[in-house]
Amino acid sequence: MAVLGVDGCRQGWVGIVLHDDGVEGAVVGTSIAHVVRQAGDVAVVGIDIPIGLVAEGYRAPDLAARKVLGRRASTVFLTPPRAALEAATYAEALAVAGLSQQAWGLRHRIFEVEAWLPATDADVREVHPEVSFAEMAGAPLAAPKKTWAGAEQRRRLLARNGVEVPPELGAAGAVPVDDVLDAAAVAWTARRVAAGVARPLPDPPEDGYAIWA
Repeated sequence: MAVLGVDGCRQGWVGIVLHDDGVEGAVVGTSIAHVVRQAGDVAVVGIDIPIGLVAEGYRAPDLAARKVLGRRASTVFLTPPRAALEAATYAEALAVAGLSQQAWGLRHRIFEVEAWLPATDADVREVHPEVSFAEMAGAPLAAPKKTWAGAEQRRRLLARNGVEVPPELGAAGAVPVDDVLDAAAVAWTARRVAAGVARPLPDPPEDGYAIWA
């Protein structure tokens, strides 16, 4: 049984294909549809992107994930309401809701995945890598992912949990290290979803939406 974990990167999207016995390979592409097609037949697709927007306020999955992460809560962006993301400019979005430039910058990826979902038969779940790493470690990780200590800690956690990323990744080898490790963590959670042991945040999901761990 294969699963796919996907994370956004400067090249577009990077994915790690994971079998029960370890990493099969990596895929990279400019669209989510292209990356999932390259992965072949997978039971679950985990994606590090908000799925399911609200009309006002903040999403329950973001708030639940922040609660789990404690001092690392800021690694989960509070997804703005739909009207803010649909605004023509950042200034107009700010008039609708308070949001960071980073959250505003995610809007194209959010809407790309939202448009793609009805066209796929895959079991697609929203996953946040920092939540996945915290689940592996039993506590939020202290070191930021872009530091040497943070990357090494994440790599070791993945290897201990049967996700040893190989040194050769083909085209995905040009992707930043933190994005590859994030995609691998998302794949780990996708495997847990396929096995029926992943847990939703919040539990139960609100309106069918959750971040899975």
